[in-house]
Amino acid sequence: MSLRRVLLAELAGTALLLATVVGSGIMGEVLSAANPAVALLANSLATGAALYVLVVVLGPVSGAHLNPLVTVMAWRDGLIGARAAAGYLVVQFLGALLGVVLAHLMFGLPALLASPKPRASPGLWLSELVATVALLAVVRACRDRSDGKAPALIALTVFAGYWATASTFFANPAVTLARTLTPTFAGIRPADAPGFLLAQLAALCLVVLLARSRGP
Repeated sequence: MSLRRVLLAELAGTALLLATVVGSGIMGEVLSAANPAVALLANSLATGAALYVLVVVLGPVSGAHLNPLVTVMAWRDGLIGARAAAGYLVVQFLGALLGVVLAHLMFGLPALLASPKPRASPGLWLSELVATVALLAVVRACRDRSDGKAPALIALTVFAGYWATASTFFANPAVTLARTLTPTFAGIRPADAPGFLLAQLAALCLVVLLARSRGP
């Protein structure tokens, strides 16, 4: 399979994931009359469902990484080469941005607007560390499975994480940066993104170190 086709799948998948995250947040907030619990339920259900579909459909094409951390972990484990990994990273960040634009245009909003939503506290940073470790651990575990349950396991992890973590389970640098550009329910203030990104990178390092300590 050509690298171009793989990267196109990854671009489309990441864009659709972000369009779902942002779009379902907008729809949930509007239909719930700004009830945050109902909006979060809509947001988490839609995101989990979209992830399941995307992993099932795109998994055989690109692996459905949809997350720079998953790509770096795959590169570190020797599953993809450096050239492919660099391509994945580019299209993931670009796709995430396009997904936000798509969601905004569907709901009649300006293409991009900085988010005013504050998300900064030690509890939120710890939450992102825990969320990212959980997601990457599940992804690694799924690599050793051949029973077809990986899409459901990943989708359910994200759905549960929305409710079990204070940060609502970003666990993805491309998602985090893209969500600084939406003033909607899913947004995060640009000034608060670095704390989330550092927690996510720390989680990646932790998972890699734990995997190394276990050996091949």
